[in-house]
Amino acid sequence: MKSYILFPFFLFLNLAWLPAQKAISSAFPADWTGTWSGKLQIYGPKGLADSVQMHIEIYPIDTSKEGRYAFGIVYGSKEEDWRPYELVPVAPERGLWKVDEKNSIIIEGFFYGPKFVSHFTVMNNRLMCTYEKQNAETLLFEVYSGPDKPISTTGNAEHAGEKIPEVNTYPLGVFQRAVLKKQL
Repeated sequence: MKSYILFPFFLFLNLAWLPAQKAISSAFPADWTGTWSGKLQIYGPKGLADSVQMHIEIYPIDTSKEGRYAFGIVYGSKEEDWRPYELVPVAPERGLWKVDEKNSIIIEGFFYGPKFVSHFTVMNNRLMCTYEKQNAETLLFEVYSGPDKPISTTGNAEHAGEKIPEVNTYPLGVFQRAVLKKQL
């Protein structure tokens, strides 16, 4: 019984270090280039709270010998909120990239399967941002965020003769979602 309980935990740990699939990772971000536009919908516990137009711009940087890509995010308009980030390859064969925010903040991102994911904390909040190219015309962008303080802690006990690990659960404060369409 012990191995069945711990198997999902160890499987998760091992999967985190497996190399990304070469066929998929070689297509990222080259096959994602373009301008993607749509409406970002922002949800709270009571449902849709707000929405704003957004764009994601992904283009190779001509002067980069490292394989960098422009990774601009625009909320509203460039005059309102433009974030001219860059994607920097670290170990693409393992799915590892960095998002350089060009202001001293650099966040690791991971391309696994169909998703590019970054998971970080800022100002006592946890954020997980996911980008998924669903087809040639659609890019799905999602953000999960909430306080970086556990809402509950369970486990950390003996059960049926087994040591159960401590598990922290974190609250979800806001969920954001945008279905972005490629602009021609």
